[in-house]
Amino acid sequence: MDATARPPVSQRALHWLKKEALPLLVMLGLLAAARDTLANHYVVPSGSMQPTLEPGDRVVVDMRAYGLRLPFTQHALMDVGAPQRGEVAVFDSPADGTRLIKRVVAVAGDRVDVRNGHLSINGQPLQQAGNPAAEQFGSRIAQLGLDMGGGPDVDGMVVPDGKLLVMGDHRGNSFDGRFFGFVDADKVYGKAVAVYYRRGEGLEWLHL
Repeated sequence: MDATARPPVSQRALHWLKKEALPLLVMLGLLAAARDTLANHYVVPSGSMQPTLEPGDRVVVDMRAYGLRLPFTQHALMDVGAPQRGEVAVFDSPADGTRLIKRVVAVAGDRVDVRNGHLSINGQPLQQAGNPAAEQFGSRIAQLGLDMGGGPDVDGMVVPDGKLLVMGDHRGNSFDGRFFGFVDADKVYGKAVAVYYRRGEGLEWLHL
């Protein structure tokens, strides 16, 4: 008979927890913090951004684009930049807190007009010459979905300091800033960078 007695099960379990479980929990915590502050992904729930984004698309979100935040909070540690016109952003709806993805169409100080789904910013139409279903935001081109009309018109709306106006590319099928108002620029969750998975097509990389 072996004279060396094995430690009790509870003692062995405690030893295992110290040796294996604690490092695993630390690693999972670091991964969660990185996901919350560096990069994340978002699954598109609806067709409000068609044809740019399709329902079910999986999108890479750059969490550092508009500032480095304390993990799991909205507290900014370092400001990097502000959302710009034409960028696709992820944010919480001012209406009910639902996480949404829309295009930033106007920033603080901009005067906005919308006619039949087409934008004019500070008196300048964004519609591309020769392509009535596209708008140009600097170097970015947004293809619009107008098959359901353009949604509500806007007359001379001026974006206040610290705010953004966001809209869906599927203008007649988008619950956006024309309904719920402005979004706080400093509370935008992150910048959508690319689609990495599209339903029916699999893995791919489509820059936004």
